[in-house]
Amino acid sequence: MMTTAERETLLRSLAESRERLLGAVGHLSREQLHYRPAPGRWTVAECVEHITTVEGRVMGILQKTLSEDPTPAKRKAKEDDALVADVAGRITRFQAPEFLAPTGQWADEQLLKEFEAARGRTREFASATSADLRNHFFPHPVFGEMDAYQWLLLLAAHCDRHRAQSEEVMASAGFPRSSAAAR
Repeated sequence: MMTTAERETLLRSLAESRERLLGAVGHLSREQLHYRPAPGRWTVAECVEHITTVEGRVMGILQKTLSEDPTPAKRKAKEDDALVADVAGRITRFQAPEFLAPTGQWADEQLLKEFEAARGRTREFASATSADLRNHFFPHPVFGEMDAYQWLLLLAAHCDRHRAQSEEVMASAGFPRSSAAAR
């Protein structure tokens, strides 16, 4: 079961990463959302879609993992703070697998609504769960075995990672500077 401090840290991380993302991209026009700084680089809209897709997928896997027996023998001393810093700081760079690549599945006006819905489900779960998150594991393709609590922390860090990527797009020389009201 999560300690009070772990739950507070997790809920704060989820709330703060949400606020940072909405503050960075919530005001962008359609043109700004879809500006591609270079071939092969993601747009802001694609970053938001990816964040949302990953969050939903991770929560689904987490629910399945928690329905299985705990495996405390897998417990390793992987430091939460270092994992979060690596992911949010974009220290370890890697390409998203094809099945998590953005596809334009949501209209512009739905994009942030879908993110908000996914984050709301994550927050609701994190607020209410009494599951033994530290003894249920599933592997990350780059970071290896992570416990369910670390996966929840990772969702907030992943949001910050792609918010930072979006900010790089917005800082690029060709980014449209007018934020037209129409999306």
